[in-house]
This record gives sequence, structure tokens and C-alpha cells, in this order.
Amino acid sequence: MVALVWVPVAGGGRATQNALMRPSVVRVARLADPVGAADGVRVLVERFWPRGVGRTVVLDGWYRGLAPSDSLLTWYGHDPERFGEFGERYRGELRLVDRVAALGRLRLRLRVLAGGGVVTLLTGSGSPGISSAAVLAEVVAELSD
Repeated sequence: MVALVWVPVAGGGRATQNALMRPSVVRVARLADPVGAADGVRVLVERFWPRGVGRTVVLDGWYRGLAPSDSLLTWYGHDPERFGEFGERYRGELRLVDRVAALGRLRLRLRVLAGGGVVTLLTGSGSPGISSAAVLAEVVAELSD
């Protein structure tokens, strides 16, 4: 069973490696938040490095190819009322050939790094709960079941 949670983070920590296990928890957090003890594997899922965040942030990976298209992000504008439709449209984009391949690479990497532990998908958004990372976390959790 994979749980999906969004929790603001604080502290420090890393996950153990075990290639046979899936992530048990997929979280979403802001890249600018401090590294938390409960973070596990930390993966940035934005196309561009978020403004105002130094490049010394601890990451286990950066998957630019999984970010939504510019046109979808422009349409969404981070309007909470559009989040449901944004999620549906973004899931549609994740079915495109290049995104399916990138999602497969992410899932494989998470299996190796997370070892049944926690995975934190990082976003530059000020509202992680209604970000593309939140939608992607749901997709990763669904594919892990």
C-alpha cells in the first residue's frame, strides 16, 4: 500500500537502498523547505530551477522531462478552481511517449533509491498541494500499487 501525503518538512535524512521494494510513501514539498528527516529520497520535478533557491539544495535527482507543458502551466496559472481540470490535462500529458519514458525512469530510480521508504517530490510552487508535483505524486502512487 502506498500512501500519498503532503507535509511541510524540516530536519535531515536519507533513504536506504533496496532495488526490490517500492516507495511506501510519496510526499510533496517545496524545494525551498529545509531538508527533513522524513524526506527520504528527494527528487525535483520542475522544468526549471525555482527562482530564489540556491543550487546547494540536497537532491537525489531532477526530472525536468516530467514537468507540465508551458501552455498547460500558463492556462492553469495556479488557480485553485482549475486544479481538478489541470490534473486531468497533466495526466493526459504524462501519457505522451516522451513522458511515459521519463516516468518509467523515475519509477525505476525511486525503486532503487527509496527501498520501500519515503519519496519526496519537490516543487518550486508556493502551494505544493495544488502543484504539478501533487498530481505526479498521485500518478506515482497509483503506478506503485
